[in-house]
Amino acid sequence: MLYNAYELQRTMLSGAAAWASITSELLKNPSLPTGRTGVGLVIASALDVFAHATAPRDKPAFGIKTVTVDGRVHEVSEEVVLERPFGNLLRFTHEGLPKNAPRLLIVAPMSGHYATLLRGTVARMLERAVVYITDWANAKMVPIEVGRFDLDDYIDYVIGFLEFIGPGAHALAVCQPSVPTLAATAVMAGQNNPCRPATLTMMGGPIDTRESPTTVNDVAMQRPISWFERTVVTPIPLTYPGAGRKVYPGFLQLTGFMSMNIGSHLMSHYAMFKHLVAGDEDSAGATKAFYDEYRSVCDMTAEFYLQTVETVFQRHALPKGEFVHRGKLVDLGAIRDTATLAIEGERDEISGLGQTKAALKLATSLPDARKQYYMAPNVGHYGIFNGRKWRETIAPVVESWIAAHEGKARLKAVA
Repeated sequence: MLYNAYELQRTMLSGAAAWASITSELLKNPSLPTGRTGVGLVIASALDVFAHATAPRDKPAFGIKTVTVDGRVHEVSEEVVLERPFGNLLRFTHEGLPKNAPRLLIVAPMSGHYATLLRGTVARMLERAVVYITDWANAKMVPIEVGRFDLDDYIDYVIGFLEFIGPGAHALAVCQPSVPTLAATAVMAGQNNPCRPATLTMMGGPIDTRESPTTVNDVAMQRPISWFERTVVTPIPLTYPGAGRKVYPGFLQLTGFMSMNIGSHLMSHYAMFKHLVAGDEDSAGATKAFYDEYRSVCDMTAEFYLQTVETVFQRHALPKGEFVHRGKLVDLGAIRDTATLAIEGERDEISGLGQTKAALKLATSLPDARKQYYMAPNVGHYGIFNGRKWRETIAPVVESWIAAHEGKARLKAVA
């Protein structure tokens, strides 16, 4: 009933959004009296904000057409290089890259948003590397006959993607996938897999949520897993290919994230309204672009969501040495040569300080020379991988780390 009620509300709001948008355009028309009055512009701006906030959204495109490197503009090539039921592997490259450019796998979160949330991450790293990214599917679009997708499958997908890219590649995990990507690295290291990543960068990841717990961590700990299964898990309606599949809907995830900072979101929309009234379309457009991405959400399978909540946030299985993949204990001590970089934001409201850094201590067999920690001052969770501070301050740290170990990666690949 939960998903059906949401679909009914979404249908009604989409109609209201269309009417609000049309009315806003009419009121702003300079050939009409309302288009030349302050009151008309105020009403039109308010309707514009409402229309934007309630309009339905599909999966966004990455839309990275060009990249500028050392003052030269290069056209970007984007292609699907590997198709899997629950997520494809995308590759971005451009002709300005040297033949021996590093190959970087960006592991995107499966947490309600599409991989396009990392558009800024891809665009920046693409300047110096061939970038691959996990483009996770919306669970409601995957037929139930395909089967399950849980945390074990996620790890298998990461391993499979690294094997497709080949030896000597680098990995970068943003937020939630830090845990399964670290586990995948340990599994590959334990098997002496030649395609284990040369470097692993984790940014704002919940490796050990006992460190500086946030509101997200508190919510996960306050209730038993059975509560989450009863309350936020629902079957997909018949109108979608994945009909009958149980999921944690993206709209619930979005509601949770927005409620954590409702004041900031309200002020952002009020600022958008003022920009529209003042005729500052560029500033209003920047806010719209952010929320177009932020509100584009997808569903994740119930088994993946519930297993993640229980294993990562409630049992703290990885830092306790109790994390299991396919029935076998994951040994982080098996990681001996994957140079590991942990990055945290000083003001991260989702993954608190120390949660990602914990990975460095857990990799007991990794030499200190292959470990690095960077704390980005005055940066919140989304600022770690998007925005000016990411581009100008954090990304260079990642690039330097990759470059410092790229030579050894090539030697390992040749061997």
